[in-house]
Amino acid sequence: MTSPARQHLLRQSAIQAAQQDPRLLRHSTGYELLLQKLNADMKTLKKTHSTEKKAELKRSMLPDYVPWVDGVLSEGKGAQDAILMTVMIWRIDAGDYAGALEIARYALKYKLSMPFGSRPAAYAVVEEIADMSTRAYTAGELVSLDVLMTTMELTESQDMPDQVRAKLHKITGYVYREAEKPTLALEHLKRAFQLNANCGVKKDIERLESAIKKAANG
Repeated sequence: MTSPARQHLLRQSAIQAAQQDPRLLRHSTGYELLLQKLNADMKTLKKTHSTEKKAELKRSMLPDYVPWVDGVLSEGKGAQDAILMTVMIWRIDAGDYAGALEIARYALKYKLSMPFGSRPAAYAVVEEIADMSTRAYTAGELVSLDVLMTTMELTESQDMPDQVRAKLHKITGYVYREAEKPTLALEHLKRAFQLNANCGVKKDIERLESAIKKAANG
């Protein structure tokens, strides 16, 4: 765990770097040093095969990056930041959706790119949150409607494959159904079907429509 003095230094480094020309961030000493740590942490993660174990490791690693992230989010001017964008995805993997969305809001505002893979930031956030939420729902765990709706609102105007957006609407529909809000559930499942007819919600839509009609008829 990073000491309070180190945390303060990292946050101040992030703030100082954030005041510079966005193109110069990669030359910031604080950024370079933390990037070295990130690369070392990524090597550790690559040696781990279990997804569960990787999530545990990320949860233990993430506190070390909090001061940097806080500094960038409070004073940043949109410099491309591999640390910030990696932490965004790690937070999703670790179950900290609210923390990930906080970064996503900043990333989308400044059109930041992902440092790995070919997915744009919004695409990555929607897919990762939808997939993680679907896994949690399938396992009988509680899924936050606030997180799903915030993700949807935040990425509404962003471009991504229809199949990816359909995943988010599908899980949102299921969670609304679980919350006994059939009309809202139907709305999201129909949208999922509209975006991807093969997403597996056709029978769910039929059952919901039947239940709503039955309730309306007393």
